[in-house]
Amino acid sequence: MRSEKSKHTFEKWVVTILLIIGGLIVSLPFIWMISSSFKPESEILQMPPTLFAENPTFDNYISLFTTMNFGIYLKNTLIIVALSFVGLFFNAMAGYGFAKFNFKGKDKTFYLVLATMMIPGQVTMIPVYLLLNEMGLINTMLGIVLPGLAAAFSIFLFRMFMATIPTDLIEAARLDGAGEFYIFFRLIMPISKPIFAVQGILTFIAAWNSFLWPLIIANDESLYTLSVGLSLLKGQYANNFALQMAGAAFMVIPIIIVFSLFQKYIVEGFTTSGLK
Repeated sequence: MRSEKSKHTFEKWVVTILLIIGGLIVSLPFIWMISSSFKPESEILQMPPTLFAENPTFDNYISLFTTMNFGIYLKNTLIIVALSFVGLFFNAMAGYGFAKFNFKGKDKTFYLVLATMMIPGQVTMIPVYLLLNEMGLINTMLGIVLPGLAAAFSIFLFRMFMATIPTDLIEAARLDGAGEFYIFFRLIMPISKPIFAVQGILTFIAAWNSFLWPLIIANDESLYTLSVGLSLLKGQYANNFALQMAGAAFMVIPIIIVFSLFQKYIVEGFTTSGLK
């Protein structure tokens, strides 16, 4: 018994040490990026290189908003994120409708939605661009946001999750006089917190990192996003690596914060999906 217990303890320590080493190796580029963002331009090029800044400074982050127009890029990105979350609620409503309502052509319509997932986004860019051009939405914020409000994958996930919610619960709420919007916002949404958390993070990441479509639609720099601004930063300040690291860190850190806040709901979503 003691030998088996000792063996189990030894294996546990070995696995823990290996995980720590692996975590440090994976985290090293991220640590280097954060540290380099606080280095002066002269220090980041010195040999041998230093892992942590010897003379930390916030000048690189200040330069992003003074030398570059990162304030405008940030505002545009936040607008896109906010409107994308509006689209998230539309997708949730569509998923709820496919899961709990019966209407003519329901299955065929849902299969049509699924079929759009097989079409690469690059294929639809030109037709969507031409449609938006006819509507006069080129070089507008609405033109950037509108095509991304509906997402087939998001509708599919919401539909699959909400199909597991007992219909009797919804019928009981209707018998009590609850309206459909009341049922959705006060009953369905609280039950669907895990899938909302997962889809919320995916929506935030997609909107925060939006690059190609804003670059195509926007002709004015005042409509550029952070990702487009970061690409401009790499072009205009190709030799200023500290400034580039600051821009990259500014892009990555909010995603890590959002993931950390909603991590509990993501794990809950995976656990619930596994049980079902």
